[in-house]
Amino acid sequence: MNESFIHYIWQFQYFDKRDLRTSSGEKIAVLKTGNLNTHAGPDFFNAKIRIGDLDWAGAVEIHTKSSAWEDHHHESDKAYDNVILHVVWQNDKTVYRSDETPMPTLELKDRVDEGLIKEYKKLVNSPSAIPCSKSFSKVDELTKISMLDKALMQRLETKALLVEELLKNCRNDWDETTYRLVARNFGFKVNNEPFEQLAQAIPYKTILKHIDKPIQVEAILFGQAGFLDVEAGDDYYKLLQREYILLSKKYNLEHSKLRKSQWRFLRLRPANFPTIRLAQLAALLQQRGLFARIIEVEDFKSMAQIFSASPTPYWQHHYQFNKKSEQGIAGLGGFSIENLIINSVVPLLVTYGRATDDHSFLEKATNLLLQIPAEKNIIMRTWDDLGFTGKTAFDSQGLIELHNNFCQRRNCLNCNIGASLLKPSR
Repeated sequence: MNESFIHYIWQFQYFDKRDLRTSSGEKIAVLKTGNLNTHAGPDFFNAKIRIGDLDWAGAVEIHTKSSAWEDHHHESDKAYDNVILHVVWQNDKTVYRSDETPMPTLELKDRVDEGLIKEYKKLVNSPSAIPCSKSFSKVDELTKISMLDKALMQRLETKALLVEELLKNCRNDWDETTYRLVARNFGFKVNNEPFEQLAQAIPYKTILKHIDKPIQVEAILFGQAGFLDVEAGDDYYKLLQREYILLSKKYNLEHSKLRKSQWRFLRLRPANFPTIRLAQLAALLQQRGLFARIIEVEDFKSMAQIFSASPTPYWQHHYQFNKKSEQGIAGLGGFSIENLIINSVVPLLVTYGRATDDHSFLEKATNLLLQIPAEKNIIMRTWDDLGFTGKTAFDSQGLIELHNNFCQRRNCLNCNIGASLLKPSR
């Protein structure tokens, strides 16, 4: 038995409460279970328990075995001095507080319905990608929707924490943070690491100094990316190469230059080649006040226009240097723009809202997701098979989080859907 299940049993009081007693024989009455603690310290706080004739207010700690109290050194941790009850599956050892008084302990293993235990094990041991897939149709729509909202908010918070860390590394410079975040996502998973390294190697302030000269912005990006190292090339290639040599010396860039071998072309469609993405990023960066524009825009259509900047004429007819395409090459496609907004703009707005304590930016972020069609990938097809089809990116982002951090981790007890299926009949 794991602690998550015991947390669940205690939180919802799914155990036989007749003649409750501590391991030493004192009567117990649960007056208040307490609030689940998601941070360090005891598992539940603000609990109220009657032990014998006394009412105690404090924390409740959960373990599978009572001996874990000593294994985790709680007896010497001041944070656990306010624990009033130790709830365990099996009481295998008497343990003590820091003042050497016995810790009141409640054993649950003989008080939980065997049917509930069986259903829990069946759920978490399911071979299906969605462990509750066979029972999913039994869950009411309100429970599913509430869990979808919960999963989306968790996903947004997780992404915001990553942006906060990036902001910290950028010394609270929102412009630099936006630049690095957007640059990384221009790699679209396959090349996100070299794009991230490239942005770290070229400060945004350096780009801004050449914002009115597209050739120089491209020269810095392509040269620093390692694409201008060979001698032979067409006239445009040689022009960028000359510009980069001068700019590299001016800004001392040589020591942080990437190698061309770090970029992946294999199995990519030409429209997704890193050379095309670099040209598109260069076009985007030539817009002044990128961060300011992002936080000011209210709707998806206007946001999409920001990312629709056209690259220089050369890259409208080339996928790589020295290889002209017979057909014209369009700018960023609709799916790519939607991806950038979902993974760059939305987390940035949420983070900025948290930093400024302005809830309107969270609303703006969620409204953007509601204006974007649901993503199409293998995870979404899995939900489609269960009849839980997402219509917008608001839905798909929630469903991706639900799949990755609840279903795949068998975290069913913290999922409204799983918890509803495990609710014992009374």
